[in-house]
Amino acid sequence: MTTTTATVQPSKTLPAASARSKKRLRHLNLPGGIAGWIWLAIIIIPIYYVVITSLKTQANYFAQNPLAIPTEPTLHNYVMVLEADFARYFLNSAIITLGAVVPTLIVSFMAAFAIVRGRGRFLKGVNALFLMGLAIPLQATIIPVYLIIIRLSLYDSLLAIILPSIAFAIPLSVLILSNFIRDVPNELFESMRLDGCSEWQTLWRLALPLTKPALVTVGIYNGLGVWNGFLLPLVLTQSPELRVLPLALWNFQGEFSVNVPAVLACVVLTTLPILVLYIIGRRQLLAGLTAGFSK
Repeated sequence: MTTTTATVQPSKTLPAASARSKKRLRHLNLPGGIAGWIWLAIIIIPIYYVVITSLKTQANYFAQNPLAIPTEPTLHNYVMVLEADFARYFLNSAIITLGAVVPTLIVSFMAAFAIVRGRGRFLKGVNALFLMGLAIPLQATIIPVYLIIIRLSLYDSLLAIILPSIAFAIPLSVLILSNFIRDVPNELFESMRLDGCSEWQTLWRLALPLTKPALVTVGIYNGLGVWNGFLLPLVLTQSPELRVLPLALWNFQGEFSVNVPAVLACVVLTTLPILVLYIIGRRQLLAGLTAGFSK
């Protein structure tokens, strides 16, 4: 009776695994990881400070460590903000934001389509004019804008904030949307033309559905700028009932001191609508940011 002995070969799995782990360690971007954590701390610490301070009383704010968790958290600051005509300021900000963003999207979308699909020196000149608008900051034109609003008898009205906001939002919106429309294959436009569709039908039936991510991106970006706008409401309005949320912080500024916890509670309530809007459209926003600047 013969017995066969099986020879067990040494396993090569462990050396291969250790080689892969060493290769990963060599390719680790240690400076990039450290820089990422530092940047995360720079972003998180101010947000943490704002939230915990809004839950403190004014006496505890001066007595405790600024970054310490409140021992007796309270919602009194939020109640104070809601009782200080917060609903009116919120409604004013919502009206101004919608009144500025919706016309900006419509005008910018049609202008971008005409620039991309049209031909001629006139459209090239219009495109150059829009690009020139990117180089003019709002702060440099606030005095001419103020004089124009006075001549139009629109001073101290919500329309006085809406119209300049539209004008300053159009150049960047046209740039983003035109870059996005250029990424649409030309064959799709030609197929629509062969099917007998006019340029107007092609605009709404083809270009609009394909540019939804870019439209969401432009809408959120412009809405954020108008919602947090401070200079135009400060210069072009004076009535307390026409104040927007950034100007509502003045309600908590006394003659000799500022109620910092109440101010930060107002900041938290002001940020919530933008946060909800970002959560709803974050996928479209990221798609528009990556595709809109692909060229």
